[in-house]
Amino acid sequence: MEWIADPTAWLGLLTLIVLELVLGIDNLVFIAILADKLPPEQRDRARVIGLSLALIMRLGLLASISWMVTLTEPLFEVFGKVFSGRDLIMLFGGLFLLFKATMELHERLEGHVSERTSNTTYALFWPIVAQIVVLDAVFSLDAVITAVGMVEHLSVMMIAVVFSIGLMMLASKPLTRFVNSHPTVIMLCLGFLMMIGFSLTAEGLGFHIPKGYLYAAIGFSILIELFNQIARARRKKSVQGLRPMRERTAHAVMRLLSGRKLEADEVDEEISDLLEGGETKEVFHRRERIMISGVLQLAERPIRTVMTPRAQIDHIDLADTPETIRTTLMHSSYSRLPLIREGRIDEPLGFIHKKELLKELLAGNQPNLEAMARKTINLLDSFTILNALEQMRKESTHIAFVINEFGDFLGILTMTDILESIAGELPDASEIDGPDIDVLDDGFAVSGALNLSQVRERTGFPAHGTDDYHTVAGMVMSLLDRLPIKGDRIQWEGWNLIVTDVEERRVTRVHLSKT
Repeated sequence: MEWIADPTAWLGLLTLIVLELVLGIDNLVFIAILADKLPPEQRDRARVIGLSLALIMRLGLLASISWMVTLTEPLFEVFGKVFSGRDLIMLFGGLFLLFKATMELHERLEGHVSERTSNTTYALFWPIVAQIVVLDAVFSLDAVITAVGMVEHLSVMMIAVVFSIGLMMLASKPLTRFVNSHPTVIMLCLGFLMMIGFSLTAEGLGFHIPKGYLYAAIGFSILIELFNQIARARRKKSVQGLRPMRERTAHAVMRLLSGRKLEADEVDEEISDLLEGGETKEVFHRRERIMISGVLQLAERPIRTVMTPRAQIDHIDLADTPETIRTTLMHSSYSRLPLIREGRIDEPLGFIHKKELLKELLAGNQPNLEAMARKTINLLDSFTILNALEQMRKESTHIAFVINEFGDFLGILTMTDILESIAGELPDASEIDGPDIDVLDDGFAVSGALNLSQVRERTGFPAHGTDDYHTVAGMVMSLLDRLPIKGDRIQWEGWNLIVTDVEERRVTRVHLSKT
């Protein structure tokens, strides 16, 4: 160990460590690509085994330096070319690298590697390890020959090999993660391996290619890819950094639901690729798109867009006569009515349950309206639907008064309003309980909210509910595959269906007649 006191030996050690890392990085990259074919729980083990075998192989070759010298001696001659053991190892190793790199490129360009589902068939563990051993043998020979030519002391060579392999073991997992998460980097690495395979093959045939050319090409390619990654990261940051994460996610999902093209700088490539070929329209049905878009907008839409405005509210006034109150109860479709004092609709006292008031009136009692009135929460009109839903849940109430910043009463928000913001307009109970089928000279006028089983029993219309719809309106939307408009005509099972009345997105009346 007399070299410890020799500064030149230490300089040679540091230089050799750097060279061993440079020579071993391509080995490590290919190990990462091969290990990615294994199940996730086996990849770390494969990398450690592969690098450990590389360490053992290189130490063994260093210990048999005298045998390595014989590898350069001629073995046989073919067409005037003399082949040695080293030439054969280089030749077959280069051909192996060319073959493997070409197959990997073929698989990734054809898309077999990226299409992974829960039923993915992974490669077997030991065949992958065997390929790693072959790679270790090829790359180890080059690294050991470099070590022998660099320094004179065997211990220095072994320390450099152990140190470089140890660093590669520490860097293997993050390097593998980085390589496998960047498809362009994988393609670049496979290109490097093809260059190295070509260089080894040429050297095995007696054509020496200076390593400086290879390292210059590889370094230039890495530099270009580095600039590309930096530019892409900045472009994505500039586009996405203007909006919060939730807004970007909602934007991406909404674009997916509508089938519109997403650019790669708006979201990840995986999401952008989902829209290739218009496949999204087959993934999400129209009814699913409507409901999902409604859910995504809960945290963005203010409650003033879904509330019942003050002008459309049925109310009870303390100054009303009993006859006026009875008339209001008969004609109102709402189950809860605000209570006001002397026409001051902008300052409601609370709300009254319609069924409780009817119970008192049917019992012949004179109800105390102020005592029956229940208090409810007040919500600012700028609150989002999601915020309002959370507050109504905490207070265990189904109704809330909507006010502005000055405290003025603007309208009423109910759980039904929130549900309609997700699922669309729901039929009113009064419409279902009212005249649902009118017999006409040329057919029937049917309420869109009527269940198909009732229509079948009373008109003979041959329709059955399905998982997608149960009402006449639902059937019309399913057959049209869009939101109906007034005047739409459909022929089905010997019957004509004509949409005669539409309110907003809801079919309220359909004319049925036999063809």
